[in-house]
Amino acid sequence: MFSRVFRRIRSRKPIIGGAVTTVFCWTLFTTVDSQKKKEIKEGKEEPTPTPGRNQSWWSADGVVKPNLERYPAANQPTPKQEVANLTFAPEVPPPIDRNYPVHLKVNMDVLVKDMEIDSVHTTELWTFNGGVPGPFIRAREGDIMTVELTNNDESGMLHNIDFHSVMGPGGGAHVLTAERNQTKQATFRLEYPGLFIYHCAVAPVGVHMASGMYGAMLVEPQGGLPRVDKEFFVVQSEFYCSDESSTRQLDLDEQRGVDENPSHVVFNGRDGSLRDGGSLKANTGDRVRIYFANVGPNLVSSFHVIGAIFDKVYREGDLISPPGRGIQSTLVPSGGATVVEIDFQVPGTFAIVDHSIWRMEKGAAGWITVTGDPRPDIYHSDDPPVVCASCKHHP
Repeated sequence: MFSRVFRRIRSRKPIIGGAVTTVFCWTLFTTVDSQKKKEIKEGKEEPTPTPGRNQSWWSADGVVKPNLERYPAANQPTPKQEVANLTFAPEVPPPIDRNYPVHLKVNMDVLVKDMEIDSVHTTELWTFNGGVPGPFIRAREGDIMTVELTNNDESGMLHNIDFHSVMGPGGGAHVLTAERNQTKQATFRLEYPGLFIYHCAVAPVGVHMASGMYGAMLVEPQGGLPRVDKEFFVVQSEFYCSDESSTRQLDLDEQRGVDENPSHVVFNGRDGSLRDGGSLKANTGDRVRIYFANVGPNLVSSFHVIGAIFDKVYREGDLISPPGRGIQSTLVPSGGATVVEIDFQVPGTFAIVDHSIWRMEKGAAGWITVTGDPRPDIYHSDDPPVVCASCKHHP
């Protein structure tokens, strides 16, 4: 019947036929759509999911409901609760051995304290949980993370946390902004695996970051990561302090920050933190994974380990794509991260540097001390090694 009506209409003048056709099609569509909504409401038909990575659909009463195939945990009992095991650099919490998501509780607080930034000077730093960098958080893709932040800064300064691992406005900072002696809480689902940084995002953000308010978070993929012999956590950051070399206590120089002219470029919050007694330790034959974050707040890092080749590089903290192989140095942007793996076959001292090499004189130098039997088949000379005085490459 419909085809006969269309043929009759199309045989008339084009303008009239087109107008009538439009009205007819609109009437037919709205009738079918109303019937479909009625069937959905009565439970006779399932709604069609909308396209997209995180599919969801509208129920007949206008409520958005999740696609339970995308989020199977949403159709299961409340996940088991677990308190996050937090560690400070260079230590890393043990690998996650569970194959299911949990409700992960992360307790954070803000403390202000004077801390050493080199062998001579101290400065006032604003910390997460008393450390610079703040604690390393280890979670799993699909975990539901509840963060509780308490602001113990007696100056009255506002503080919060922007998690680069969180999807939503401010990375959670907007809902975690806490006044003095106030506790804020928020819950987030961790959607993507990777190595991410976090930092305070209260304005001016550069001041809070240059004062030590940053850390890193690993979200393991659901299948976990390949096991290695040792894991370490290293953070590169900058301090912008006044040039008062005659005083032990240095103050923040905001203009130096604006000019992007740091007084210090350091690993793990202090010039010398990874040298001498703080050197990372490994044995020949070890496969070592380094979780490396560059929090800036300004500079891009040319991350390099002198005398080593990165067997694997998970560029920019990407744990979804295949890693790069056999890489000498890797760029890490401010606010970014990378994961590298090294097979140490030869004993000795290996220097961790930013290969924007003058920064080594500002503190960006650390060591990995590898012990074990010599490997003359790989590295050999009849001449003894010569070391230069006061060099940060080696003891």
